[in-house]
Amino acid sequence: MRLMLSGALAGVLFVGAVHVAAGTAPVATLAPGAPAVSLAVAAGSAPVPGVMPMGTPVTFRMAEAITTKDKTLETGYLAHLEVLEPVMLNGVVVIPAGSPAMAEITDVRNKGMWGKSGRITGRMLYVTVGDRKIRLRGVIDSKGQTGTAGVVASIALVPLAGFFTTGTSAAMPMGTTVKGFTDEDVTLTTN
Repeated sequence: MRLMLSGALAGVLFVGAVHVAAGTAPVATLAPGAPAVSLAVAAGSAPVPGVMPMGTPVTFRMAEAITTKDKTLETGYLAHLEVLEPVMLNGVVVIPAGSPAMAEITDVRNKGMWGKSGRITGRMLYVTVGDRKIRLRGVIDSKGQTGTAGVVASIALVPLAGFFTTGTSAAMPMGTTVKGFTDEDVTLTTN
């Protein structure tokens, strides 16, 4: 029984590899009205149904620039990202490249006196595929450089100068890559 199952799995992987190599990888669509996250695939286009497990890695890029430089970024801000590389299962594109995603900014620290640097921290929320949202987990963060060396040097020369020395702002420019992971199983079903 174990050998038959392994052989079937190898056949599935081979068929999926042929679709990918030929550049004809089918794209899954979300099944409307399904209670859990599941993706429907046309009967002839997918080798077999399957489950993309929770914890599947997804690579994103920032779809906008965020920074503490202008001191307007606040906690709760929803940052826009997009999927950089498609996520596939058994030769089927489950999460297409370019799919929009969101992250929530959970902590913002602006640069300040005595060499304090800026910092941005956030958590991944979800990626949208069709009309469904797939929960994500992961952290986005950026930290500016501290001005500690400048503070120490300036204090040695003029004691109050350290008060005016700051670190740098935190920034995540548009296009910055970010890693995230699915936070739920995604089931592929055949139509």
